[in-house]
Formats: sequence, structure tokens, C-alpha cells
Amino acid sequence: MKEHGIPWSEGDLKMSGISELFFTFAKIGLFTFGGGYAMISVIENECVDKKKWITHDEMMDITVIAESTPGPIAINCATFVGYKMAGFAGAVFATLGVVAPSFAIIYLISIFLDNFLEIALVADAFQGIKAAVGILILNAAVNMMKKMKKTAWTGTVMLCSLACMLLINIFSWNFSSISLMVIAAAASLICFTAQDLRSKESGKK
Repeated sequence: MKEHGIPWSEGDLKMSGISELFFTFAKIGLFTFGGGYAMISVIENECVDKKKWITHDEMMDITVIAESTPGPIAINCATFVGYKMAGFAGAVFATLGVVAPSFAIIYLISIFLDNFLEIALVADAFQGIKAAVGILILNAAVNMMKKMKKTAWTGTVMLCSLACMLLINIFSWNFSSISLMVIAAAASLICFTAQDLRSKESGKK
């Protein structure tokens, strides 16, 4: 495998890399409960810390893109990493790897266990899984905040978004989280565009 940031070469090395992509994301898909948010920590641990396939900044970018575009974060991340490391084939196999375990498990459950969640043992296990998922999501949020660029603007957006989400949940307002992200994006665009214009005007003087 070549060093980080350079896709695998053709031939056996590329096939080995594609296999590694598939099985890495299959492991993520198989052993991570709770959906995309809970997967962020596991994806970061595998793709950033262990494999060095992407950087922390790229992981942050993927997370933002996944929140702003259709598709679960795990699938978006698998597609991005796979394409970066081995082109179109890498994107296909990494994406298949992350979705295959869930598809297989849900398919088997639908065939053999009509009332799966009504089984006492399963229901009790899921109570523990829910608690663990909450911690995984919190851990992902804390890690993202640590690696986020600390500026007055980012801090303001984060606090305002937190306050809005709390109010929406407390008062059960019918307000989409997508709308909140669009507002945050628009406010950031206006802010940084104004800064660029001021910088250009200052340079002309």
C-alpha cells in the first residue's frame, strides 16, 4: 500500500487494497449499532487513526457533506474513502462492505423472526445498546468539537445551533434540522463573503 493520500497502484496491490477496503467497512457495518452518528467514532478510528487513509480534516469535511446531502454518513464516508484510495472500484466495494452486513442481518430477521423485538432477551439487549449508542454519539460530537477550528464565529454558530435544537425539542416545534443547517450555511457564507470583500477593499487602499 502506498503512503497516505496516494491511491493504490494497478494490479495485485490495488486488488489487495480493494479487499482491505471491503472488509474494513464490513467490520464497521457489522459491529456498529445506532446508525451514522454512532459510526463516526468507529470510522474515524479505523480510517484516520489506524489506516491513515484520510486526515482528521477530511473526516470533518465528510461529516459535514453527509449531513448536507442525501445518504447515511457511513455510506458517504465509505464511498469517499474507497474512491480516494482505489478509484471507482474502491468506492463500489467500500460501499458494499458497509451496507452488506446490515442488509444480510435485516433480511434474515425478516425471514425467520416476525416478532423479533418482542422477544424478551432481544428487547433487554436493545435497552443496553441504546445507552451505548448515546455514548458513542456523544463521543463523536466531543471529538469533532476538539478538532474544529476555534474561532468566535464557529463558537457562536455552535451555541446558537445548540440553543435552537434544545428549544425545538422542548417545545416540540415543527422545524427541520435540515433548515437549521441551511440557515447556518447561509449565515457563514454571508459572514465570510463580507470578510473577503472587506479584505479586498483594504488591499486596494
